[in-house]
Amino acid sequence: MNRTIGLLLTGAMLPALSAVAQTYNSDAPLNEKSLFEEVSGIKKKTDKFHLYLNTHADFKTDFTGNEFDGGKFEMKQLRLEMRGNVNDWITYRYRQRLNKGEGPGGNFDNVLQSIDVAEVGFRVDKVNFVLGKQCASYGGIEFDINPIEIYDYCDMIENMTNFMTGLRIVYDFAPGQQLQLQALDGVTRSSEAMYGVIRPAKLPLVYTINWNGTICPAWNTRWSASFMNETYKEHMWYYALGNDFHFSDRFGAYFDWMYSREGIDRKGIITSIVGNMGEHNAMNADYMSFVLHLNYFVAPRWNIFAKGSYETAGVSKDYANVKKGNYRTTWTYTAGIEFYPLKDRNLHFFLTYVGRNYKYKANVCAEYDKADYNTNRISTGFIWQLPMF
Repeated sequence: MNRTIGLLLTGAMLPALSAVAQTYNSDAPLNEKSLFEEVSGIKKKTDKFHLYLNTHADFKTDFTGNEFDGGKFEMKQLRLEMRGNVNDWITYRYRQRLNKGEGPGGNFDNVLQSIDVAEVGFRVDKVNFVLGKQCASYGGIEFDINPIEIYDYCDMIENMTNFMTGLRIVYDFAPGQQLQLQALDGVTRSSEAMYGVIRPAKLPLVYTINWNGTICPAWNTRWSASFMNETYKEHMWYYALGNDFHFSDRFGAYFDWMYSREGIDRKGIITSIVGNMGEHNAMNADYMSFVLHLNYFVAPRWNIFAKGSYETAGVSKDYANVKKGNYRTTWTYTAGIEFYPLKDRNLHFFLTYVGRNYKYKANVCAEYDKADYNTNRISTGFIWQLPMF
């Protein structure tokens, strides 16, 4: 297995030259010239319209245990994004994933599921009111990063609903300190498609309070608490503490803690283990995640990074024949190297390894016919938020 992985690592470098790269936070302004400016030679003098193509392309090889599952080229992420400032108090943003199907269950908010963001903001002094489909203001650093930058999410984020329709109020109450209040549609599809046959809530909203702050120059936070009315008399509580550390121009890190207690299983992980409760998802699901990411620029254009996560999935209290306790533990470990050919580090090529280990409790293995297993993936490619205009 080790020899096979070594050979694949060597061979996998070649396709990177024909892939196209990754980018950093889509909310951050970019200084790179747009494709329009490069081709026309005309400097764009307006901030009213910006167009980006967010791309994450790679060649990957997958393993389950010691078995080689296969390899392929893929367009992992392909999003078109438009944003701008109409004037000094009105902004807009639109982003749609071009390689995502719509899936079953319809559109609860009458917006295509492939549309991540379709929002308009109105700023009044220190307060910004944002209306439309938007990203949930859940805390956590990794949750807020542009999706094209992520090689592999932890189980918690991978199974979350990120983009919903509603209202966000953003209050910049001090330099480097921001408070967000948000109310969104808690479901994006029909209640039955998400939870099964169970009485739906008449007001299925998620409410979030979020603090984005600076504790010291090297420590920034994204902390939040959320409450969701999922179905009739069943609720979800979600907490996230995201911590971003900037130790120097070369060395950075982030650490996220996330916890979700769900009256009816929203993530679907526990349901996949114990099965449906009749015709609906499992009840009293309980999830916790820890994520640590470290990166170091060994040279101006070369970055090495490592990430590890530890997660648990369980049941918070007895329900029917399902007993309280932890059911599965997941370890994820990622490492890689990135090359940034452009001065602003917008485009980068990468070579990464992602391993995941799933371990079930002994009684879960016996009762639900589950077995421990692990997966491995090696990928090479590029990530690029290409400024089109």
